[in-house]
Amino acid sequence: MKFSELTNYFEKLEETASRLSLIEILSELFKKTPENEIDKIVYLTQGRLAPFFVPLEIGMAEKTVAVSIANAYGLTREDVIKSYNNLGDMGLAAFELSQKRNQTMRKRLEENLTVDEVFITLNAIANMKGQGTVEKRQKLLSELLEKMDPVSAKHFVRIPLGNTRLGIGDPTVLDALATAKLGDRSKRKLLEEAYNRTSDLGLIAKTLWRYGLVEVEKLPVMVGHPIRSELCERLPNPEKIIEKMEEVDVQYKYDGFRVQIHKNKDDIRMFSRNLEEMTHMFPELTKAARKQIKADSVILDSEALAYNPESEEFLPFQETTKRRRKHGIEEMAGKLPLKAFVFDILYKNGKQLLDEPLKKRMEILKETLPEDDILIRTKNQTIKDPKTLGVLLDDAISKGLEGLVVKRLESPYVAGGRNFNWVKLKRHSSGELNDTIDCVILGYITGKGKRAAFGAGALLVGIYDDKNDEFVTVSKIGTGLTDEEWREVHKRADKIKLSHKPPRINSLIIPSEWIRPEIVIEVLADEITRSPIHTAGKEGNEPGYALRFPRLVSFRNADKKAEDSTTVKELIEMYQQQGKKD
Repeated sequence: MKFSELTNYFEKLEETASRLSLIEILSELFKKTPENEIDKIVYLTQGRLAPFFVPLEIGMAEKTVAVSIANAYGLTREDVIKSYNNLGDMGLAAFELSQKRNQTMRKRLEENLTVDEVFITLNAIANMKGQGTVEKRQKLLSELLEKMDPVSAKHFVRIPLGNTRLGIGDPTVLDALATAKLGDRSKRKLLEEAYNRTSDLGLIAKTLWRYGLVEVEKLPVMVGHPIRSELCERLPNPEKIIEKMEEVDVQYKYDGFRVQIHKNKDDIRMFSRNLEEMTHMFPELTKAARKQIKADSVILDSEALAYNPESEEFLPFQETTKRRRKHGIEEMAGKLPLKAFVFDILYKNGKQLLDEPLKKRMEILKETLPEDDILIRTKNQTIKDPKTLGVLLDDAISKGLEGLVVKRLESPYVAGGRNFNWVKLKRHSSGELNDTIDCVILGYITGKGKRAAFGAGALLVGIYDDKNDEFVTVSKIGTGLTDEEWREVHKRADKIKLSHKPPRINSLIIPSEWIRPEIVIEVLADEITRSPIHTAGKEGNEPGYALRFPRLVSFRNADKKAEDSTTVKELIEMYQQQGKKD
């Protein structure tokens, strides 16, 4: 496929404000894509060169890309920076400056530029290391830009900057693949199970194009490919839990990082809940995995927490987040060492264990991780009465923990699932709700008075509608942030600000500025109410759901993607449960 044909589709995707149109356009693109390019086009559509868990980032700075544009078009870097400052987007700057070039020469060159050539060059740029790397990257980028039409240049330069602006989520890609190859987007579920096991959309697409659906459904769990995490549902009290689940396994709920540990002999890799590789950040966990795990190959599910060795205390999430860093890792590991509480085993010595019942997985885990040290097997207890469950909850709270996770003894591990096999039980000291809510910032309303200096006076926030792969509004938040946090929100939001409403946002409220749905925050509210102005759970003439007296607790996008935020289904369940005391 010609790269110009691909970027013409990118242009259509960027201009649409409808998710259904996104699926239609993507499906049309995929239908035209040959087998040898489908995985590459899937990755490029999401602004990547590989699945999210592969740490292959181009990561070029704006000033470096500006030099490439200048060299390609016979300009100075200052010319490019001036255009960028005026337009606020390096892609638009490349588009504008490209239009002024010699049309005849450009047309001759662009006719031969393929997706394969661009993909191979971008990979070469991403893998480039050593002396003179910046200059070599600039040269390769310039050589490609010289061959591109303005629309191609616009979308191309956004890729190394990590700013594609297409706003396409994984479920939308799966919908489009299902539509293109299986004839119906409702068949997405047939692809989704394989995606939950492999976390690789390119692999799903390539297998589907080459071998068909039967082989997609056979794609196995692989060490080095993170499995999408199983998640918890909510129930309000011990009585409701035992009534619904009967005999259960009970574990402490820790407030840290979800860390999936992969071991293949001496090779250790670790992944976050949002599929990002974090191995380099946690050297003590890597060392412990080599020492403690009694298996050649294994995948473990765990929660990592910062630990104060002097007071022998586990520290709150805000302290644990300090371990997510690119520099000073060894120094911070000394100050804030981690312990990882291992609560499940998903694979061992060539065999996937997802379909095994929890009870059996716990037995296998005990054999695989026999002693506690840095990696600690989570303590668990089998119970079947609500009174004991209430006592265990009090015990967890007294230890400074979040609460409990309660699991069905015979349940499999449902990758990417959220169901009543796992239920979390928590208690809060204020408000009527039994839990906090993870929201996504969708836009901000310009401040007045003192807040005018911060650039944002209130945040428009939403949650995730996983049924429709869109973000729906649930509140405006104006409290809970310090002056410094308001400035930080404005600074971060400006980098992902958009000129129009993203196609995956469903909102009746129009903020001063829309932003890409990426920043996840933890919110506490007094209660959930019905609201005609918010779109969470809104159907026809029925009102939606909203948060009453919301306040920000913390930023959570360190360990969660926007799609990992609270879902509409969860919010409605919380609405039905609120105020019920155990």
